[in-house]
Amino acid sequence: MGNKAMKKLLYKEFCFTALPLTYLFLLFAFMTLIPGYPILVGAFFVCLGIFQSFLSAREQNDLLYTVLMPISKTDAVKARYLFAICIEGIYVILCTCLTVFRMTAWKDVSVYVNNPMMNADPAYLGYILLMFAAFNSIFIRGYWKTAYALGRPFLFSGMAEFLIVGAAEALHHFPGMAFLNSCTEGLGIQYLILGGSAIIFAAASCFSIKASCQDFEKIDL
Repeated sequence: MGNKAMKKLLYKEFCFTALPLTYLFLLFAFMTLIPGYPILVGAFFVCLGIFQSFLSAREQNDLLYTVLMPISKTDAVKARYLFAICIEGIYVILCTCLTVFRMTAWKDVSVYVNNPMMNADPAYLGYILLMFAAFNSIFIRGYWKTAYALGRPFLFSGMAEFLIVGAAEALHHFPGMAFLNSCTEGLGIQYLILGGSAIIFAAASCFSIKASCQDFEKIDL
């Protein structure tokens, strides 16, 4: 499939398949600025928005319409994955901008300095990527096993995401791990966490796409 055809498929995903709610939930990135709150939960709502678009597409038989076009079945899988990854990427970019602002202009604000919950820092961005990796590997990968069932994969992916949230919120309370909640200390290790999480996200997404293409090829619509 050529780039032009993929662009048309992505245009369909963004302009016709996606619900406005999916884009609205990107505003949860501004939870990054809320002190005393588990700000990682915002990433879950982005996943919820993507789930709602998948659900709406299923109810409208969008997948059947898509595969009836002169494309391969794997093209439909890749376009839907790329749509989700783009939404996730936009959210990460928004959170990155807000994190930079919080680490610079607001780094000395007392509500952040004395914040018992997670602060916005490079480790926070890494945890977001881990949540998206879990979502892509469990929910989207699970959906393409049947190209219909959505509930169970979303339930399991949600459980994995909240385990990450819980672990991330607890980790900086352990002895010697307070630097994970600091905007000035231990930044080297935090950037390593961010880089490692980015690698995990990329690897998990690539593996999920490949496996999903193989699964969908076996399904008789």
